[in-house]
Amino acid sequence: MGTKLAAKSEAKQRLLEAADRLFYQDGIRTVGIDRVIAEAGVAKMTLYTHFPSKDDLILAVLQYREARVLEFFRSAMERHFGRSKDKLRAFFAALKDWFESPGFRGCAFQNAAVELADPAHQGTQFVRDHKRRFTEMLQDLVGESTGKGAAKVVPAIALLVEGAIMTAVIQGTAAAAGVARDAALKLVEGVKGV
Repeated sequence: MGTKLAAKSEAKQRLLEAADRLFYQDGIRTVGIDRVIAEAGVAKMTLYTHFPSKDDLILAVLQYREARVLEFFRSAMERHFGRSKDKLRAFFAALKDWFESPGFRGCAFQNAAVELADPAHQGTQFVRDHKRRFTEMLQDLVGESTGKGAAKVVPAIALLVEGAIMTAVIQGTAAAAGVARDAALKLVEGVKGV
């Protein structure tokens, strides 16, 4: 029985990894179920056992991607924090690392929201929740250096991050991370001790 569960779990993982890679690389709407199945090396029935519809797969991939994104930022910030001792600077250094990573195609969540285009789609709703959680993470980072003043600047810093992501995609350069960092640090400096 345990071997059967492990095989199911392994197949599900392969499906998630394949769909995540393909959706990010080529877009959610252009990648069909048959392509995901072929890439994952599973039977069609295996996919439908784990994900009854493509919409269910999309939601699961966004959840999977969120865990990977958070782990990436945690790890990269840890690496950069040792150099700067400032978590917000470490965050922007991690953002630059992400922009410079091979195959960078922007934010999978921004991309999904645009592609899905339906505000009621479960994937779009998850994107909204993800962006709220991501902003809360920024709130924690900014709050460590500004205290109560963080609430005043975090919405602007979140917009700087979102804009930097799109700019990095459009311009094909990581320079937007530095511009966003400098603007964010000015905002933070303005509310320190408030």
